[in-house]
Amino acid sequence: MNPSLLIEIGAEDLPARYVGPLSEALGKGIAGGLAKRNVSIGIGKAFATPRRIAVLIEDVAAKQADQSVERRGPALAAAFKDGQPTPAALGFAKSCGVDFDKLEKLETDKGAWLVYRATQKGRKTAELIPEIFEETLKSMDELVPKRMRWGGGEETFVRPVQWLVCVFGAKVVPLKRFGLKAGNKTYGHRFHAPRAIALKSPAEYEKKLKAAKVWADFTSRKAEIKRQIETEAKKLKGAARITEELLDEVTALVEWPVAIGGRMEQRFMQLPPEVIISTIEHNQRYFPVFAKDGKLLPFFITVSNIQSKDFKQVVAGNERVVRPRLSDALFFWEQDRKKKLAEFAPGLDKVTFQKDLGSTGAKAQRVMQLAVHVAAELGEDKAVVARAAELAKADLLTRMVYEFPELQGIMGGYYAQASGEGAAVAQAIREHYQPTQAGGPIPSTRPGQILALADKLDTLAGIFAIGQKPTASKDPFALRRAALGVLRICIEGQLALDLRALLARALEQQPAGVHEKLKSSPALAPGASAGRRDEKMVQDLWDFMLERLRGLLAEQGVAVEVFNAVAATGAARPLDFAARVEAVRGFQAMKESEHLAAAHKRIRNILKQAGEGDIEIRPDHFREAEEHGLYEAMKRLDGAVHSAAERADYTGGLRSLAQLQPPVDAFFDKVMVMAPDEDLRANRVALLRRLDKLCRSIADISCLPG
Repeated sequence: MNPSLLIEIGAEDLPARYVGPLSEALGKGIAGGLAKRNVSIGIGKAFATPRRIAVLIEDVAAKQADQSVERRGPALAAAFKDGQPTPAALGFAKSCGVDFDKLEKLETDKGAWLVYRATQKGRKTAELIPEIFEETLKSMDELVPKRMRWGGGEETFVRPVQWLVCVFGAKVVPLKRFGLKAGNKTYGHRFHAPRAIALKSPAEYEKKLKAAKVWADFTSRKAEIKRQIETEAKKLKGAARITEELLDEVTALVEWPVAIGGRMEQRFMQLPPEVIISTIEHNQRYFPVFAKDGKLLPFFITVSNIQSKDFKQVVAGNERVVRPRLSDALFFWEQDRKKKLAEFAPGLDKVTFQKDLGSTGAKAQRVMQLAVHVAAELGEDKAVVARAAELAKADLLTRMVYEFPELQGIMGGYYAQASGEGAAVAQAIREHYQPTQAGGPIPSTRPGQILALADKLDTLAGIFAIGQKPTASKDPFALRRAALGVLRICIEGQLALDLRALLARALEQQPAGVHEKLKSSPALAPGASAGRRDEKMVQDLWDFMLERLRGLLAEQGVAVEVFNAVAATGAARPLDFAARVEAVRGFQAMKESEHLAAAHKRIRNILKQAGEGDIEIRPDHFREAEEHGLYEAMKRLDGAVHSAAERADYTGGLRSLAQLQPPVDAFFDKVMVMAPDEDLRANRVALLRRLDKLCRSIADISCLPG
């Protein structure tokens, strides 16, 4: 087997968020650089701790494989004049580093050229590593927008680099970077084993570091941390809440993990559990512990980076650190509740939502109007929705939310309840920001769903209206997330709402100044009417929503042609859209669908050629039995298809439509639509126009494969 290659960058403590990505980039960069240069390699493994990133690649060939080189030169017609080589031909030979008579001729059916062929001997891998390393560092720099300089050098990295290791087999590769020369010495745990560790070969790397209290493999270290936390939680007679995000962060912060349990003072347990969880997870990187009934226990688990001889001191230190943070939270909780939530609301008029869209108070009023409209449409309690909308943003002015902005809405629910507001109002306020992330839950109550919809629709309409819709790389107002939230609430909440109409209403409610700004929009010609301007903006908003809906359904396995078939109908209710999609997916499984789709494509092409015309069918003008057969089948099935569509029984409607496949096939087998006789042709085209309309009543069948 060929030797292994180890490259390690040792640095001062790296930011946790960069440890994993930088390690992955180093591994991919080195392995990819070797492969690109035709150096055969075996299995690679990346390592990552707070003080190092490294890659070890097994079975690396000692040199490149020999490579065949072929360069095509000028065409023969331009290479010779009067039997002698032209300057272009001589210049080509010189660029290849050979005499002209060493060139060959390449003849193909497309022409003939001069060509240079040679076999280039492969370079030694050790010679290639420095240039591969430089390429890799450039790709790593792209991951870190702000890098550091240190000492008197100009080189940069996310943190000052302390040592470099580059060992290929038993030999050190003379790699130079960051003012350092690579060697074969790495370093163990800062406190437990700070001395240099000499490596005789890459194979020793992981084992020797573990002996020096460094668990170098990120994945197995993460699994060990999770195991320790779960074990410690059992000792506390509970279960730890372990989020993937926090577990990754903690794994990136420690080299030798030791899980330790701690206790919070009982007085802090009067705080809402979300406040305690936010404090210990986000600020302290601790893991909260819950009882079997889901109640938060007064314990936490922290992961130390040192194996202390006196764990009691470590526990006491962590408890001492968390105490002032929870004390502050308790103070905010007590101070905020001295006022009713409604007393905070007037202050929203002094808080800017967006300079062109006015204050947060004005936004709250727009949200309330839209929410009441939606509640009326759905037959829900308008008073509950109106009150929830009136108070939804009031907690933004509380001291708790100022300190913990991630708790907005949640704290509003608690303060509304403490102020004597109804449970429905408090719950709607609590969940009106949901879903807060991809895959997160939508609001569980109808008032909460309505309020969340109104809030998101107002933001979408307002930001689009002032011309700040998302670009490919920027979405400062999280409009994509808002749009997905709206769609998910409509579909998962079973809300049969016309989303396009709601977008138009939300746009109408924007401040007068926004509508004035729309008059000068470059999207339309000068002097365009207000109606056309608004319609253009509604269309832009609707197109944006459709793109998000396309992505949402694609994640559920919906093919693009199925989406397009439904989108072509202009369906504007997401719940209805999703129902049509499911029906079309079922229709595709029927053997008739492919034939009918192919026939509908043919019909569309014929109608495009025929242009606009009469849709009145005259049965007395039929000449062929197949014309009568198709007409009678359409008469028989037309009512069934439309009746099913009106009942939203789209599956039943498409099954009825599938019965048209035999008479449609028979029609096209026997009947020439574009007959020379004008009356005959017009009547047959009218028949196809009626059939086309039927084939687009639930979804555009011509969009499907056929």
